Amino acid sequence: MRRVVTMLVCGAVLWAGAPSAAGGAEGPRAPERFVALAEVAPGVLEDIRYAGAHNFVGEPVDGYQEGVCLLTRDAARALARVQRAATARGYTLKVYDCYRPQRAVDRFVAWARDAHDTRMKAEFYPRVAKDRLFAEGYIAERSGHSRGSTVDVTLVRLPVVPARPYLPGEPLVPCYAPRGLRFPDASVDMGTGYDCFDRLAHTLSPHVTPRQRASRLLLRELMADGGFVNLPEEWWHFTYRDEPYPGRVFDFPVARASLRR
Repeated sequence: MRRVVTMLVCGAVLWAGAPSAAGGAEGPRAPERFVALAEVAPGVLEDIRYAGAHNFVGEPVDGYQEGVCLLTRDAARALARVQRAATARGYTLKVYDCYRPQRAVDRFVAWARDAHDTRMKAEFYPRVAKDRLFAEGYIAERSGHSRGSTVDVTLVRLPVVPARPYLPGEPLVPCYAPRGLRFPDASVDMGTGYDCFDRLAHTLSPHVTPRQRASRLLLRELMADGGFVNLPEEWWHFTYRDEPYPGRVFDFPVARASLRR
């Protein structure tokens, strides 16, 4: 889906690691300009879907060692400004995905080519044949998330009502079903759930209700004021306009240990 990759990049994958003094290979590390979002904007909720089983693959994705949001410092500071503006309007932000390693994107590509694995189809792509995921732009080999300044985000009303955990194997409901039937993740009603491979997820889809459209436009307004640009095909997908690594792709794991202290 386009969220798996928003913009193709021409740079090679950058491995930010080096051999250790003991002669072994140290795991790839993040550049110094990466931070944990929680250190910059602690009020933002984090529901990192690819670190668990509630995603279109149906299991934790390669490279997600922790359910933590990592971003470039520039994007994290910008998101903190958005969070302050959202709070003033009676909302908090919640992120579903932030930095994404290239190995995770590679996993998505391999999954999309496996015609037999359709275990999560009923929720995430009920109206799209799996062999059409590449042709229709839902899956690609590069992702803007791998540059570290793209976030998948929604709004949650204050005060926050805790969402129940996803139970692997529970009955799946289409991502475009009415809010009362979809998986309850405590976010405002945007007309679809997160990662919905469907045209109804387009930010300006004419087929959502006026209230759902207004919620999408509020999110887009808040993010735009903070310097983020929306991907029109996904209401949740935003890239920081002044991203510091526009031509780079990283592959260090999603884990606090990847950060340089």
